[in-house]
Amino acid sequence: MRVHLGTDHAGLDFSKHLKEHLEAQGHEVVDHGPTSYEPLDDYPSFCIDAAIGVMNDLHTGVDALGVVFGGSGNGEQIAANKVRGVRAALIWNESTALLARQHNDANVCAIGARQHTLDEATHLIDLFLAEPFSKEERHARRIAQLAEYERTGAIAGHQVDALTA
Repeated sequence: MRVHLGTDHAGLDFSKHLKEHLEAQGHEVVDHGPTSYEPLDDYPSFCIDAAIGVMNDLHTGVDALGVVFGGSGNGEQIAANKVRGVRAALIWNESTALLARQHNDANVCAIGARQHTLDEATHLIDLFLAEPFSKEERHARRIAQLAEYERTGAIAGHQVDALTA
């Protein structure tokens, strides 16, 4: 599988470890940066690039997932979710890592590099990457509704309030 990584200065050291770890497992890793420590860098472009990499691969039939991380993982998740088709989930324990894939078919996970030890974060990412989507009808239906809203601003058969701002 191809795994796209994106972070900021808070995750730079973890990024190097994770890349080596994933390559040792046989994954092809694409690191979208940063490549050097800049204490005032901005994570959005790195995480958006990782998310775009995932979507480009998926659209061409390449099996791919993404991992974005920073101090908390929150901003990185928000950034990745700005890319059409991305379903980025914040993972913080084994259950959230597994359910993100099983129920939400998340294609990017976000994790707080400052919230876990190196071993904990690596373990959670390994769980996420290895877990398949359950393909249960109710989950597939909900994912389709999210995609429909993303494309059209509506969900057929469901009332969705209009955005007024």
